[in-house]
Amino acid sequence: MTSSSDSADLKTTPLHALHLALGAKMVPFAGYDMPVQYPTGILTEHLHCRAAAGLFDVSHMGQLRLTGRNAAQALEALVPADIQALEPMRQRYTQFTDENGGILDDLMVTNAGDHLFVVVNADCKDADLAHLKAKLPGVIAIKPLPDQALLALQGPKAVAVLARMAPEVAKMKFMSAAEVMLEGVACFVTRSGYTGEDGYEISVPAEKAEALARRLLAHPDVKPIGLGARDSLRLEAGLCLYGHDIDTTTSPVEADLVWSIGKRRRVEGGFPGAARIQRELKEGTSRKRVGILPAGRAPVRDGTELMAGDKRIGKVTSGGFGPSLGGPLAMGYVETAFAKPLQKLEAIVRGKPLPVQVAPLPFVKTSYYRG
Repeated sequence: MTSSSDSADLKTTPLHALHLALGAKMVPFAGYDMPVQYPTGILTEHLHCRAAAGLFDVSHMGQLRLTGRNAAQALEALVPADIQALEPMRQRYTQFTDENGGILDDLMVTNAGDHLFVVVNADCKDADLAHLKAKLPGVIAIKPLPDQALLALQGPKAVAVLARMAPEVAKMKFMSAAEVMLEGVACFVTRSGYTGEDGYEISVPAEKAEALARRLLAHPDVKPIGLGARDSLRLEAGLCLYGHDIDTTTSPVEADLVWSIGKRRRVEGGFPGAARIQRELKEGTSRKRVGILPAGRAPVRDGTELMAGDKRIGKVTSGGFGPSLGGPLAMGYVETAFAKPLQKLEAIVRGKPLPVQVAPLPFVKTSYYRG
């Protein structure tokens, strides 16, 4: 970790000056100087988001616009989701898969009417852009949106806060989108996020982002939230982090993401790695992503080996402390025979076996608004 003073080689988001003004501790993340926490600390930020509303800067993510005839059909050739069935102003989660059925990245796709709005992970956005340029037909125009910031307002009071600025957002349902005027600025808003809570992601012109963020933060229910609490929130919600819980060595079926594979696509295939994924859907997999609850208070970190007696049966891919749970929690992959809830295992922590058990996901009930 570095402070902002010795991170001149890092990129910054349009909210960088605001983070510094708010006293954020800045760290390098995906090539950006990003806030990991604010003075109140990760625990307080996490619990505030669960109880009220938290504002996250996720402008480091990649935002793209795909236009052209049959853009949905073209994108379908790269992902296992049913993009053609996506109704206007609806959003879907999916993955770029490779020829072996591994995951190149996970992404959000919205049918914005005359184009597809795509959000990809910060670490992968350059590779994803190259992938799209190489694989999509030339009639599909691919436009990165570097002049758009992305804010996430998350938590049970997010709707009341944002509805004061734009009443129509209260009627939006989970995974829907709308073009909304916020403080006189045209924004593209989706009712989504990565915390397990109700909330919104707001794509706003970069030069207007700080003013909008300050306006949101002026509400007493809204506090700034850094990357530390973003990670603990998504872990409690059982959500994958690319590069940890999913990557090119994991398939969507192993990762327990079958729900994101379109029913038509399961039958028809037509995406990279379809043969493997269709086989796994039919026959099952040798391993599966599961929740892990350690006994006691010691955290179980990424890379920790999981054992059943003398047999190594898996490893942890994300682990830490769950403030809402009041204890440690983790996710990882185990052999399918050991993936049943309440299955007792051992995690090897500092060379010693620590009792853990398999737990259903999510650890904390999600609060998405479905109408």
